[in-house]
Amino acid sequence: MKAVRIHQFGGPEVLTYEEVPDPRPRKDQVLVRVRACAMNHLDLFVRKGLPGVNLPHILGSDIAGEIVEVGEYVTGLKSCQRVLLAPMHFCNHCPKCVAGLQNQCREFTVLGNGVDGGNCELIAVPGVSVIPIPASLDFNQAASVPLVFVTAWHMLTGRAAIRPGQTVLILGANSGVGIAAIQIAKMFNARVITTAGDDRKMAAARELGADFVINHYQQKISQEVRKITNFEGVDIVLEHVGAATWDESVKSLKSAGALVTCGATTGPKVELDLRFLFSRQLSLIGSYMGTMSELHEVLGHVFAGRLKPVIDHIFPLKDIRSAHEYMEKSQMFGKIVLNP
Repeated sequence: MKAVRIHQFGGPEVLTYEEVPDPRPRKDQVLVRVRACAMNHLDLFVRKGLPGVNLPHILGSDIAGEIVEVGEYVTGLKSCQRVLLAPMHFCNHCPKCVAGLQNQCREFTVLGNGVDGGNCELIAVPGVSVIPIPASLDFNQAASVPLVFVTAWHMLTGRAAIRPGQTVLILGANSGVGIAAIQIAKMFNARVITTAGDDRKMAAARELGADFVINHYQQKISQEVRKITNFEGVDIVLEHVGAATWDESVKSLKSAGALVTCGATTGPKVELDLRFLFSRQLSLIGSYMGTMSELHEVLGHVFAGRLKPVIDHIFPLKDIRSAHEYMEKSQMFGKIVLNP
């Protein structure tokens, strides 16, 4: 099969489109022909070099395609079914997995990070990771859903316990997580404030349902939040940008508000005044992906049309270097998808 692998860490030039052996599925696995694989910032981080990544390595976390072969231990699935894959790897037998807390499993990792991903024509995965998709979703749309929607769902419902009527600040409206979070928050009848960097992205954020959009290049986020909320602040900040926005995110919280974070796109090192934390009784919450139960829950809303993926651009897999260069410019609003 054809695949894109990295043999060393570095820039887009290390991405090599090449012939590799077809995977041989185990009896508890399903072999899937990849029709679409959506990109995430994780692809850039892994390509540049992350601990625990063995080379050569195949990137790609969000996968949709057709079943080619079903292992004899797998039930409920059949050849030629249209499916998407859970974007995570876990042991499925430890106490955390048995309790349905897969994202706390010691072996937990994301496809394309600790294990090979979907920038290829064929992939073998455990049967539990394979989820049939309805005819209403094409492969590009299906591949644009799993990682960002389960991440945003876990952040807002599983970690921050969003309630109807709350005010939520969502950083980075144009990101996959931002796009998912805006829609999820509005589904809970929350008031949504988000940020974007230009008029096009700001307009697109409003179309998704955002009530207020702040230009993070021209306006100070916390000041605008105070104006919008009559100087009260927000109940929840959904943060994944990191160092560039951390101070503004903390300052935007109301007393007893919660900041939930799942990433550090602009860097992981931040400062915190503990006096501000305890005197205002703030909550700082970490969030990592989500559970299989949460994935199925949020997919139910996607399959019903209540939540919708947004695609910015589609590239052939062989043009993956151009796709990485495009993502690094951060000009997109929505997902970048690769087609083998």
